[in-house]
Amino acid sequence: MSFRAEHEIHSRRKGRNVGVGLMLGAFVILVMVLTFVKITQTDFTKAAGAAAAAQNEANN
Repeated sequence: MSFRAEHEIHSRRKGRNVGVGLMLGAFVILVMVLTFVKITQTDFTKAAGAAAAAQNEANN
């Protein structure tokens, strides 16, 4: 039983496909990280201003 040797074009295509797959994976991870940072980002100055305004309204 003999296996056919892989043609050169198939090995080049496989290498290109692996590269494209890695770039696609890196892009997906980048988008996920940016989304996570944007969702979890808190503007503490805005939050402090809102708390102060609520406190002032409660006192008046």
